[in-house]
Amino acid sequence: MKLEVELRHPMQGFTLDVAFAAPPGLTVLFGRSGSGKTTVINAVAGLLRPERGRVALGGETLQDSASRIWLPPHRRRMGYVFQDARLFPHLSVRQNLGYGRWFAKTSGPTSFAQVIEMLGIGPLLDRRPGALSGGERQRVAIGRALLANPRAILADEPLAALDEARKGEILPYFERLRDETKIPILYVSHSAAEVARLATTVVVLQDGRVIRQGSAAEVLADPAVTPLGARAAGAILTARVVAHHADGLTELEAGGERLFLPRISHPEGTALRLRIPAQEVILSRQRPEGLSALNILSGHVAQIRSGDGPGALVSLSTRAGTVLARITRRSATALELREGTPCHAVIKSVAIAPEDIGR
Repeated sequence: MKLEVELRHPMQGFTLDVAFAAPPGLTVLFGRSGSGKTTVINAVAGLLRPERGRVALGGETLQDSASRIWLPPHRRRMGYVFQDARLFPHLSVRQNLGYGRWFAKTSGPTSFAQVIEMLGIGPLLDRRPGALSGGERQRVAIGRALLANPRAILADEPLAALDEARKGEILPYFERLRDETKIPILYVSHSAAEVARLATTVVVLQDGRVIRQGSAAEVLADPAVTPLGARAAGAILTARVVAHHADGLTELEAGGERLFLPRISHPEGTALRLRIPAQEVILSRQRPEGLSALNILSGHVAQIRSGDGPGALVSLSTRAGTVLARITRRSATALELREGTPCHAVIKSVAIAPEDIGR
C-alpha cells in the first residue's frame, strides 16, 4: 500500500509545495524545524485542510481539492503518534489500548496479544499513565495507534521529548514496527541518527520544498544534502555481525571489509545499519600505520563539496559503501584531493555511538 501526497499551503515566510510517495516501510520527513514537516503530516491526517492538495492511500483518494473530495480525520484510519503520548490519564494502560481497539470497530491483522508482545508492555497493563516513564508512555501510544487497525501510521517527532536513554529504549520498537507491519509509516524527524536507523525512504524538506528523496543510504551519503548543517552529516553502511571477541569488541563485515566496534548486543549473523558521522572520519592518502584506530577503509574520492566557510565534505567510495568525511579545505588542498584520488578513511571504533547502530 502506497501513500501519495501533493500539497500546497501558505505558511509563515514561505509556501509549502510538496509532492512525494511513501511506500510500505518507514518514510521519514527530514529537515530543520520550521521546514513544513508537521504541516504535511497534519494535512495527511486531515487535521489541516490545505489550500490545494491531494492525498491518496492504496489507490483511495482521501482528499482532492480539484474534485472537492474531503474525508474527515476519523474516516481516514490513520494511527497518529504525537510527540507527547496523549494518553487518557484516568484510564489504565489496558483501557487506553482498548480505546484504540474499540475505535477500529473491526479487528485488524495485529491482535492485542501481538501488540503487547511487540512493544513489551505486558507488565504495564494495570498502571495508569502517571506511573509510566516517558519511554513507556510512548510505547503505549504506539500500541494504541496500532490497535486502531490503521491503514497508515503517522508519527510526529515521537522521540523529541525523550532523553537519549529513553530514545534508545523506543528505537528498537519502531524498527520492529517497520519490519513486521505491512502499512506505510510517515515519520517526522530532524535527527540524522533516527533517519539512519529507521528510514527505508527519506524525503528531505527545506523551506516547504522537497529537495531530495530516496533511500536512507543514498540521501545521507549525498554531500549536497545537509539540511541540518555539515556537523550532522554522515553516511550509512550495511554490515553483518561476525564475532564477539573476548577483549570487548564486536567484529563486523561490510562489503568484504572488517570493522570493529565496542561490544553490541546483537547475535552473530545479524544484519545492521551503521551511521558513520562525517566529523569522526580522518582521511589519508597512504594507508596509515602505527595508529590506535582499528577501522581503515580504502577507496577513492567520489565527490568534494566546499561551502563558504573553511570546511569541505568529502564523499569516499569504498567496498563497504560510501563514507563521508568532514575536513578543512586546507586539508583537502594539502592532500591534493580530487575526484578519483585514492584515499583511506580512518574511523575510531568508539566514534560510532550506540544510537547510530540499528537493524
